[in-house]
Amino acid sequence: MITGKFPSLRLRRTRKYTWSRKLVQENNLSASDLIYPIFLIEGKNKKQIIKSMPNIYRYSIDKLGEIVSKLVKNKIPMVALFPSTPNSKKDQYGSEALNENNLVCRATQFIKKKFKNDIGVMCDVALDPYTSHGHDGLLKNSYVINDETNEILIKQSLIQAQMGCDVIAPSDMMDGRIGKIRKALDKNKFHDVQLLSYAVKYASNFYGPFRDAVGSKKSLKSDKKNYQMDFSNSNESLREVALDIKEGVDMVMVKPGMPYLDIIKSVKENFKIPVLAYQVSGEYSMIKQSINKNLINNDSIIESLMCFKRAGASAIVSYFALEIAKKL
Repeated sequence: MITGKFPSLRLRRTRKYTWSRKLVQENNLSASDLIYPIFLIEGKNKKQIIKSMPNIYRYSIDKLGEIVSKLVKNKIPMVALFPSTPNSKKDQYGSEALNENNLVCRATQFIKKKFKNDIGVMCDVALDPYTSHGHDGLLKNSYVINDETNEILIKQSLIQAQMGCDVIAPSDMMDGRIGKIRKALDKNKFHDVQLLSYAVKYASNFYGPFRDAVGSKKSLKSDKKNYQMDFSNSNESLREVALDIKEGVDMVMVKPGMPYLDIIKSVKENFKIPVLAYQVSGEYSMIKQSINKNLINNDSIIESLMCFKRAGASAIVSYFALEIAKKL
Protein backbone atom coordinates (compact mmCIF):
# COMPACT_ATOMS: atom_id res chain seq x y z
CA MET A 1 0.00 0.00 0.00
CA ILE A 2 2.80 2.47 0.86
CA THR A 3 5.29 2.93 -1.95
CA GLY A 4 8.76 4.23 -1.27
CA LYS A 5 10.93 3.95 1.79
CA PHE A 6 12.89 6.05 4.24
CA PRO A 7 14.80 8.33 3.84
CA SER A 8 13.25 9.44 0.53
CA LEU A 9 9.80 8.94 2.06
CA ARG A 10 9.27 11.01 5.19
CA LEU A 11 5.67 11.13 6.40
CA ARG A 12 6.53 13.85 8.89
CA ARG A 13 7.05 16.39 6.07
CA THR A 14 3.36 17.21 5.81
CA ARG A 15 3.03 17.47 9.60
CA LYS A 16 5.55 20.29 10.04
CA TYR A 17 3.28 23.30 9.50
CA THR A 18 -0.32 24.08 10.42
CA TRP A 19 -1.26 24.94 6.80
CA SER A 20 0.19 21.66 5.58
CA ARG A 21 -1.58 19.58 8.21
CA LYS A 22 -4.86 21.24 7.20
CA LEU A 23 -4.26 20.44 3.53
CA VAL A 24 -3.90 16.72 4.15
CA GLN A 25 -6.49 16.40 6.92
CA GLU A 26 -8.66 13.41 6.04
CA ASN A 27 -11.76 14.21 8.12
CA ASN A 28 -13.46 17.43 9.16
CA LEU A 29 -15.93 18.34 11.86
CA SER A 30 -18.46 21.14 11.40
CA ALA A 31 -21.53 22.39 13.26
CA SER A 32 -23.62 20.70 10.56
CA ASP A 33 -22.46 17.34 11.90
CA LEU A 34 -23.96 17.96 15.34
CA ILE A 35 -27.32 17.35 17.00
CA TYR A 36 -28.07 18.82 20.42
CA PRO A 37 -30.22 16.92 22.96
CA ILE A 38 -32.58 19.04 25.08
CA PHE A 39 -34.26 17.86 28.28
CA LEU A 40 -37.72 19.21 29.06
CA ILE A 41 -39.43 19.95 32.36
CA GLU A 42 -42.91 21.11 33.39
CA GLY A 43 -43.46 24.58 34.79
CA LYS A 44 -42.54 28.11 33.80
CA ASN A 45 -39.27 30.03 33.71
CA LYS A 46 -37.27 26.94 34.69
CA LYS A 47 -33.70 26.12 33.78
CA GLN A 48 -32.78 23.25 36.08
CA ILE A 49 -29.25 21.92 36.42
CA ILE A 50 -28.69 18.18 36.02
CA LYS A 51 -26.15 17.34 38.71
CA SER A 52 -24.75 14.26 36.98
CA MET A 53 -24.21 16.20 33.72
CA PRO A 54 -22.20 19.41 34.27
CA ASN A 55 -23.48 22.42 32.25
CA ILE A 56 -26.54 20.52 31.00
CA TYR A 57 -30.04 21.64 32.00
CA ARG A 58 -33.72 20.79 31.90
CA TYR A 59 -35.78 23.58 30.28
CA SER A 60 -39.42 24.52 30.68
CA ILE A 61 -41.18 25.18 27.39
CA ASP A 62 -41.10 28.96 27.77
CA LYS A 63 -37.28 28.85 28.15
CA LEU A 64 -36.67 26.88 24.96
CA GLY A 65 -36.33 30.00 22.83
CA GLU A 66 -33.19 30.91 24.75
CA ILE A 67 -31.32 27.69 24.01
CA VAL A 68 -32.69 27.02 20.51
CA SER A 69 -31.76 30.54 19.38
CA LYS A 70 -28.15 29.78 20.29
CA LEU A 71 -28.28 26.53 18.34
CA VAL A 72 -29.64 28.25 15.23
CA LYS A 73 -27.06 31.05 15.54
CA ASN A 74 -24.28 28.46 15.66
CA LYS A 75 -25.70 26.51 12.69
CA ILE A 76 -26.60 23.30 14.51
CA PRO A 77 -29.16 21.63 12.23
CA MET A 78 -31.30 19.65 14.68
CA VAL A 79 -32.39 19.20 18.29
CA ALA A 80 -33.42 15.96 19.99
CA LEU A 81 -36.14 16.28 22.64
CA PHE A 82 -36.37 14.22 25.83
CA PRO A 83 -38.96 14.79 28.58
CA SER A 84 -38.57 14.62 32.34
CA THR A 85 -42.13 13.49 33.00
CA PRO A 86 -43.52 14.13 36.51
CA ASN A 87 -44.12 10.93 38.49
CA SER A 88 -47.76 11.92 38.85
CA LYS A 89 -48.17 11.49 35.08
CA LYS A 90 -46.47 8.10 34.86
CA ASP A 91 -48.23 4.75 34.90
CA GLN A 92 -47.43 1.16 33.93
CA TYR A 93 -48.71 1.73 30.39
CA GLY A 94 -46.85 4.97 29.61
CA SER A 95 -50.17 6.66 28.87
CA GLU A 96 -48.64 10.16 28.90
CA ALA A 97 -46.77 9.27 25.69
CA LEU A 98 -50.13 9.50 23.90
CA ASN A 99 -51.12 12.83 25.42
CA GLU A 100 -51.13 15.49 22.70
CA ASN A 101 -50.34 18.05 25.39
CA ASN A 102 -47.29 16.28 26.81
CA LEU A 103 -43.89 17.96 27.10
CA VAL A 104 -42.49 16.70 23.80
CA CYS A 105 -45.60 17.68 21.84
CA ARG A 106 -45.72 21.19 23.32
CA ALA A 107 -41.99 21.67 22.85
CA THR A 108 -42.20 20.56 19.22
CA GLN A 109 -45.03 22.99 18.51
CA PHE A 110 -43.17 25.82 20.24
CA ILE A 111 -39.94 25.27 18.30
CA LYS A 112 -41.59 24.83 14.91
CA LYS A 113 -43.80 27.89 15.40
CA LYS A 114 -40.93 30.12 16.49
CA PHE A 115 -38.10 28.80 14.31
CA LYS A 116 -39.94 27.21 11.37
CA ASN A 117 -37.44 25.20 9.32
CA ASP A 118 -34.37 26.99 10.63
CA ILE A 119 -33.81 23.90 12.77
CA GLY A 120 -35.07 20.32 12.68
CA VAL A 121 -36.84 18.60 15.56
CA MET A 122 -36.19 14.96 16.40
CA CYS A 123 -38.59 13.22 18.79
CA ASP A 124 -37.77 10.11 20.77
CA VAL A 125 -40.22 7.23 20.42
CA ALA A 126 -40.12 4.96 23.47
CA LEU A 127 -42.09 4.59 26.67
CA ASP A 128 -39.36 4.78 29.33
CA PRO A 129 -39.84 8.50 30.15
CA TYR A 130 -43.54 7.79 30.75
CA THR A 131 -43.72 4.40 32.50
CA SER A 132 -43.75 3.93 36.26
CA HIS A 133 -41.38 0.96 35.84
CA GLY A 134 -38.85 2.80 33.62
CA HIS A 135 -38.88 0.34 30.72
CA ASP A 136 -39.22 1.22 27.04
CA GLY A 137 -42.32 -0.91 26.53
CA LEU A 138 -45.23 -2.65 28.20
CA LEU A 139 -44.39 -5.17 30.91
CA LYS A 140 -45.97 -8.59 31.36
CA ASN A 141 -44.54 -10.91 34.01
CA SER A 142 -41.44 -8.69 34.20
CA TYR A 143 -40.84 -9.08 30.45
CA VAL A 144 -41.19 -6.29 27.90
CA ILE A 145 -43.75 -7.51 25.38
CA ASN A 146 -42.99 -6.66 21.78
CA ASP A 147 -46.08 -6.56 19.56
CA GLU A 148 -48.37 -4.85 22.06
CA THR A 149 -45.69 -2.21 22.65
CA ASN A 150 -45.43 -1.59 18.91
CA GLU A 151 -49.09 -0.59 18.77
CA ILE A 152 -48.43 2.12 21.38
CA LEU A 153 -45.30 3.31 19.55
CA ILE A 154 -47.26 3.70 16.31
CA LYS A 155 -49.75 5.98 18.05
CA GLN A 156 -46.95 7.93 19.74
CA SER A 157 -45.22 8.46 16.39
CA LEU A 158 -48.39 9.71 14.69
CA ILE A 159 -49.07 12.20 17.47
CA GLN A 160 -45.52 13.55 17.25
CA ALA A 161 -45.83 13.88 13.46
CA GLN A 162 -49.10 15.76 13.89
CA MET A 163 -47.37 18.20 16.25
CA GLY A 164 -44.76 19.00 13.60
CA CYS A 165 -41.90 16.64 14.40
CA ASP A 166 -39.44 16.37 11.50
CA VAL A 167 -37.63 13.16 12.48
CA ILE A 168 -39.33 10.31 14.33
CA ALA A 169 -36.67 8.37 16.27
CA PRO A 170 -37.71 5.04 17.81
CA SER A 171 -35.16 4.13 20.49
CA ASP A 172 -37.12 1.28 22.07
CA MET A 173 -35.51 -1.70 20.25
CA MET A 174 -38.76 -3.57 19.63
CA ASP A 175 -38.71 -5.92 16.65
CA GLY A 176 -40.75 -4.80 13.63
CA ARG A 177 -41.65 -1.32 14.82
CA ILE A 178 -39.94 0.54 11.95
CA GLY A 179 -42.08 -1.01 9.23
CA LYS A 180 -45.27 -0.49 11.21
CA ILE A 181 -44.46 3.16 12.00
CA ARG A 182 -43.47 3.92 8.40
CA LYS A 183 -46.68 2.35 7.11
CA ALA A 184 -48.78 4.36 9.59
CA LEU A 185 -46.99 7.62 8.73
CA ASP A 186 -47.51 7.09 5.01
CA LYS A 187 -51.15 6.06 5.46
CA ASN A 188 -51.75 9.32 7.31
CA LYS A 189 -49.96 11.35 4.61
CA PHE A 190 -46.81 12.05 6.61
CA HIS A 191 -44.68 10.95 3.66
CA ASP A 192 -42.01 13.57 4.31
CA VAL A 193 -41.53 12.85 8.01
CA GLN A 194 -38.15 11.16 8.35
CA LEU A 195 -37.57 7.96 10.29
CA LEU A 196 -34.37 7.52 12.27
CA SER A 197 -34.02 4.15 13.91
CA TYR A 198 -31.90 3.48 16.97
CA ALA A 199 -31.15 0.26 15.12
CA VAL A 200 -28.08 -0.60 17.16
CA LYS A 201 -28.69 0.23 20.80
CA TYR A 202 -26.66 -1.69 23.32
CA ALA A 203 -27.63 -2.58 26.89
CA SER A 204 -24.89 -0.27 28.07
CA ASN A 205 -23.61 0.91 31.42
CA PHE A 206 -23.09 4.44 30.05
CA TYR A 207 -26.72 5.62 30.29
CA GLY A 208 -26.85 6.52 34.00
CA PRO A 209 -26.80 10.34 33.80
CA PHE A 210 -29.45 10.31 31.05
CA ARG A 211 -31.77 8.29 33.27
CA ASP A 212 -31.19 10.90 35.97
CA ALA A 213 -32.10 13.61 33.48
CA VAL A 214 -35.42 12.06 32.42
CA GLY A 215 -36.25 10.76 35.89
CA SER A 216 -36.38 7.04 35.12
CA LYS A 217 -33.34 5.87 37.09
CA LYS A 218 -35.06 5.37 40.44
CA SER A 219 -38.07 3.61 38.95
CA LEU A 220 -36.04 1.16 36.84
CA LYS A 221 -35.74 -2.00 38.94
CA SER A 222 -34.22 -4.33 36.35
CA ASP A 223 -31.92 -4.11 33.32
CA LYS A 224 -32.93 -3.87 29.66
CA LYS A 225 -30.99 -6.84 28.38
CA ASN A 226 -34.03 -8.67 27.03
CA TYR A 227 -34.51 -6.04 24.31
CA GLN A 228 -31.33 -3.97 23.99
CA MET A 229 -28.26 -5.59 22.42
CA ASP A 230 -25.52 -7.55 24.18
CA PHE A 231 -22.33 -5.45 24.12
CA SER A 232 -20.36 -8.60 23.26
CA ASN A 233 -22.01 -8.79 19.83
CA SER A 234 -21.08 -7.12 16.56
CA ASN A 235 -22.56 -9.25 13.72
CA GLU A 236 -25.98 -8.89 15.32
CA SER A 237 -25.79 -5.14 14.70
CA LEU A 238 -25.69 -5.75 10.94
CA ARG A 239 -28.78 -7.92 11.15
CA GLU A 240 -30.61 -5.21 13.09
CA VAL A 241 -29.69 -2.54 10.53
CA ALA A 242 -30.56 -4.77 7.57
CA LEU A 243 -34.05 -5.37 8.98
CA ASP A 244 -34.68 -1.68 9.58
CA ILE A 245 -33.52 -0.73 6.09
CA LYS A 246 -35.89 -3.29 4.64
CA GLU A 247 -38.70 -1.77 6.72
CA GLY A 248 -38.11 1.75 5.35
CA VAL A 249 -35.78 3.60 7.70
CA ASP A 250 -34.03 6.76 6.44
CA MET A 251 -31.13 6.83 8.91
CA VAL A 252 -29.80 4.59 11.66
CA MET A 253 -28.26 5.30 15.05
CA VAL A 254 -25.49 3.50 16.91
CA LYS A 255 -25.67 4.01 20.68
CA PRO A 256 -23.48 4.44 22.71
CA GLY A 257 -20.74 6.04 20.66
CA MET A 258 -17.07 5.82 21.57
CA PRO A 259 -17.09 2.20 22.84
CA TYR A 260 -18.72 1.17 19.53
CA LEU A 261 -16.63 2.86 16.83
CA ASP A 262 -16.07 -0.55 15.25
CA ILE A 263 -19.83 -0.92 14.87
CA ILE A 264 -20.24 2.52 13.28
CA LYS A 265 -17.52 1.70 10.76
CA SER A 266 -18.96 -1.73 9.99
CA VAL A 267 -22.51 -0.42 9.49
CA LYS A 268 -21.32 2.38 7.22
CA GLU A 269 -19.13 0.11 5.10
CA ASN A 270 -21.78 -2.57 4.73
CA PHE A 271 -24.86 -0.44 4.04
CA LYS A 272 -23.74 3.03 2.82
CA ILE A 273 -26.68 4.52 4.72
CA PRO A 274 -26.52 7.67 6.88
CA VAL A 275 -25.22 6.47 10.25
CA LEU A 276 -25.56 8.65 13.34
CA ALA A 277 -23.60 8.18 16.54
CA TYR A 278 -24.88 9.06 19.99
CA GLN A 279 -22.18 10.25 22.36
CA VAL A 280 -24.24 9.31 25.40
CA SER A 281 -24.54 10.91 28.81
CA GLY A 282 -21.97 8.66 30.48
CA GLU A 283 -19.39 9.50 27.82
CA TYR A 284 -20.15 13.21 28.18
CA SER A 285 -19.94 13.21 31.96
CA MET A 286 -16.68 11.25 32.06
CA ILE A 287 -15.00 13.68 29.69
CA LYS A 288 -16.50 16.80 31.28
CA GLN A 289 -15.68 15.75 34.84
CA SER A 290 -12.11 14.90 33.79
CA ILE A 291 -11.72 18.34 32.19
CA ASN A 292 -13.13 20.03 35.29
CA LYS A 293 -10.56 18.17 37.42
CA ASN A 294 -7.72 19.10 35.04
CA LEU A 295 -7.04 15.45 34.23
CA ILE A 296 -7.40 16.15 30.50
CA ASN A 297 -7.77 19.39 28.53
CA ASN A 298 -10.62 20.87 26.49
CA ASP A 299 -9.14 19.69 23.19
CA SER A 300 -10.18 16.18 24.19
CA ILE A 301 -13.76 17.13 23.27
CA ILE A 302 -12.89 17.73 19.61
CA GLU A 303 -10.81 14.56 19.60
CA SER A 304 -13.74 12.57 20.98
CA LEU A 305 -16.08 13.93 18.28
CA MET A 306 -13.63 13.55 15.41
CA CYS A 307 -13.31 9.83 16.10
CA PHE A 308 -16.96 9.41 15.08
CA LYS A 309 -16.32 11.13 11.75
CA ARG A 310 -13.25 8.97 11.23
CA ALA A 311 -15.34 5.86 11.83
CA GLY A 312 -17.88 6.99 9.22
CA ALA A 313 -20.64 8.73 11.18
CA SER A 314 -22.75 11.18 9.18
CA ALA A 315 -23.77 13.09 12.30
CA ILE A 316 -23.30 13.00 16.06
CA VAL A 317 -25.79 13.50 18.87
CA SER A 318 -23.73 15.12 21.61
CA TYR A 319 -24.19 17.23 24.73
CA PHE A 320 -21.00 19.01 23.62
CA ALA A 321 -22.65 20.17 20.39
CA LEU A 322 -23.27 23.80 21.31
CA GLU A 323 -19.99 24.26 23.16
CA ILE A 324 -18.02 22.93 20.19
CA ALA A 325 -20.11 24.60 17.45
CA LYS A 326 -19.13 27.99 18.89
CA LYS A 327 -15.48 27.14 18.19
CA LEU A 328 -15.84 25.67 14.70
